[in-house]
Amino acid sequence: MSLYESVLKFFCIEFDRVSHTEILVATLGGITGITLIAWISFQFTDAQGAALIVPSMGASAVLLFAVPHGKLSQPWALIGGHLISAVMGVSIYYLVPDIFLASGLAVGLAIGAMHLLGCIHPPGGATALAAIIGGPAIHALGYHYVLTPILLNSVILLLVAMVFNSAFPWRRYPVSMMRFSEVSASELSRPEHVIDMQHIEQAVTDMDLVVDVTTEDLQRLFILSQEHAARQRLTPEGIRLGGCYTNGRHGAEWCVRQIIDESAHTDPVRDMVIYRVVEGHGLHSASSCTRREFANWAARELKPAS
Repeated sequence: MSLYESVLKFFCIEFDRVSHTEILVATLGGITGITLIAWISFQFTDAQGAALIVPSMGASAVLLFAVPHGKLSQPWALIGGHLISAVMGVSIYYLVPDIFLASGLAVGLAIGAMHLLGCIHPPGGATALAAIIGGPAIHALGYHYVLTPILLNSVILLLVAMVFNSAFPWRRYPVSMMRFSEVSASELSRPEHVIDMQHIEQAVTDMDLVVDVTTEDLQRLFILSQEHAARQRLTPEGIRLGGCYTNGRHGAEWCVRQIIDESAHTDPVRDMVIYRVVEGHGLHSASSCTRREFANWAARELKPAS
């Protein structure tokens, strides 16, 4: 292993493999969300108080706009994580006079509570800590701190993320708003590649891990990795009438096409399909090509989200 590789491994450096479009979208989302949050925070506290609240929401903005499909970014994690952390922070401030002990207890108990309630949201730690060290402006709010600005700011950030991400078809927030989902493991044509869900869950339990993806996402990740490793793509025989397929690209080129008609023929040159773009680049347009050409374009099959 080279010195360069050793340094990368030691610091756990992995460079993002996302497009420049995705980076730009995340950047603009953060600007939009935090501009509103900063203004609202200033209306309910003074400048010093706002300076301690905004970093907490700034961390949330990173999750909602840079990782909108992550488990820790979803609405319950955002709202529940901030609320329970704010309650813990204010309560500890009243109960524990020592600022050092109170700081540790606020953050630690907030982490425990988020675990128990299934709403782990890392920025919640900053929300709990701000209730302790936020100074007179924050302390004067008491439990109102939970509602204004924390709940108010969380809801505003949630709404901004929903509206902003909806403008880009390959991004949806929350993730339940996705119009299409991956074909489940049980529906795949290569069952020998499928890792059972309970085995994945058991592996995560054995390693005692908290991961920012669902077990379904992990299962799909394993399957797609195996498919790429085997260099397998959809075959013309796998392209069926009514099916929805994606090119698997990220950013503005992402697209979902649905087969709306076909003219089957034993001659590959005359075996045609007609498709309509139902999501992403070229939305609502339609065209035709040979079944083989369509299979070469398609990366995998999708299904309408239930």
